[in-house]
Amino acid sequence: MIEHHPLKPFLPDGARLLMLGSFPPARHRWCMDFFYPNFTNDMWRIFGLCLHDDKMYFVDEKKHTFRREAIEQMLREQGIALYDTAEEVIRTKNTASDKYLEVVRATDLHAFLHRLPSLQAIVTTGEKATALAAAQLGVSMPKVGSFVECTWQDHHSDVVRSLRLYRMPSSSRAYPMKLESKAEYYKEVIGVSAE
Repeated sequence: MIEHHPLKPFLPDGARLLMLGSFPPARHRWCMDFFYPNFTNDMWRIFGLCLHDDKMYFVDEKKHTFRREAIEQMLREQGIALYDTAEEVIRTKNTASDKYLEVVRATDLHAFLHRLPSLQAIVTTGEKATALAAAQLGVSMPKVGSFVECTWQDHHSDVVRSLRLYRMPSSSRAYPMKLESKAEYYKEVIGVSAE
């Protein structure tokens, strides 16, 4: 069965950084209607560590969810847009793992780049997301924690922009790296959005 992306892109005005995962988990795993909605995914704990030195800053333990309003406000202040690299997928197994996602239709990154004129970098949060983004941008996949430079031409206006494609470790707990170590990688790219 083909699944269509259930969320609208989060594209704040003046975004300088676009973070792209692969695709949201199945709806029954969500604790909120926003990106990285699985309570066992550590993305918002990583942001808490990076920006507040507190992994629980964006976590509402009592309600077993994340503080969505605070997250959205932080993303606007930091100039960070969010979406995913796949618009339509088939889950070949009943799991949230990227390994079992078959991409039916990839997100059109060029349309996003056209809509985000202040963008300086794209950050992918896992191997599948990186592979899909790198293919559209015509660059090789960077290693985890590093980036590649790329040039993008807006065919609507002939504007040419230099961008970086960063590859970050997955925020999934299945990725074998300590939370604090992941946060160290993310600190660098979050800093790009604040420059």
